[in-house]
Amino acid sequence: MTTLPTRPLGATGPRVSALDLGCMGMSALYGGSDRTESIATVHAALDAGVTLLDTGDFYGMGHNELLINEALRTAPTAARARALTSVKFGALRDPDNGWGGYDGRPAAVKNFAAYSLRRLGTDHIDIYRIARVDPGVPIEETVGAIAELVEAGHVRHIGLSEAGAETVRRAASVAPVADLQIEYSLISRGIEDEILPTVRELGIGVTAYGVLSRGLISGHFTRGTELSAGDFRAGSPRFQGENLHHNLGLVDSLRKIAEQKGVTVAQIAIAWVLSRGEDIVPLVGARRRDRLAEALGALDVTLDADDLAAIERAVPAGAAAGDRYPAAQMSQLDSER
Repeated sequence: MTTLPTRPLGATGPRVSALDLGCMGMSALYGGSDRTESIATVHAALDAGVTLLDTGDFYGMGHNELLINEALRTAPTAARARALTSVKFGALRDPDNGWGGYDGRPAAVKNFAAYSLRRLGTDHIDIYRIARVDPGVPIEETVGAIAELVEAGHVRHIGLSEAGAETVRRAASVAPVADLQIEYSLISRGIEDEILPTVRELGIGVTAYGVLSRGLISGHFTRGTELSAGDFRAGSPRFQGENLHHNLGLVDSLRKIAEQKGVTVAQIAIAWVLSRGEDIVPLVGARRRDRLAEALGALDVTLDADDLAAIERAVPAGAAAGDRYPAAQMSQLDSER
């Protein structure tokens, strides 16, 4: 088992490996997945020194938590002992795979936690966060309920997800917040204006998801890539028509820089996020061991001032075409208000 460099999740959170594993794609939203390969990928991540596994209780309606449970139960004892879980809750689903908004009421928070603890097969969750701010419930009440779970020993740390600067301040006034999970990549840089300065002021870390923009800037997605049934990217604005053509043009520019450094497009895109500060921890959504190994290689990529300037010229802030989610989902993001 190897050891990776670590980074702190804010002033009050745990130290975690500098690159961590997002497990959503193993259960939902990207079409079919291979259970055996998914578990093998979790095991490979733990063996490589990854410490944080990120999931949501609504990923596959509990499937993802059960998958992580199985992966941890079958992992070596030492790897299992240092694994941390980050769980998102609050999304309401129906039997037909539909979405029904978010529920941040205190009673619901504790209800969601009870089921997650059982599915994960553990007595505590390391970081617990509502997936999207419930506009019908003050964030103080939602965070207050998680704080009660912390006091009772069922949760170790409080997190936030896709929360705007004002909401982050209100949440932090109730209880210590370890980190904000939010999309951040070369083509999703909206947090830099107000949200990132706010969390830094408050001593809150960032776990960055979508660092490869759902594969769009991984170097593996091409104009001829066909999406399988059930892959939500088929409805994503950035993967549509002229938007896709434009965005893959940005990837072509990034590829030239990667080739000059002898690394892959994915590695340079992840390395860019890593370069943004020690308080930012990227999550990679690898579903296969080869993709995981490629992502971990980003930790060995050093970007100097000339590299960063070249990347900025190739993919300047705001260069992407299309929103990061369809309109209905964008309207649910407190971070975009």
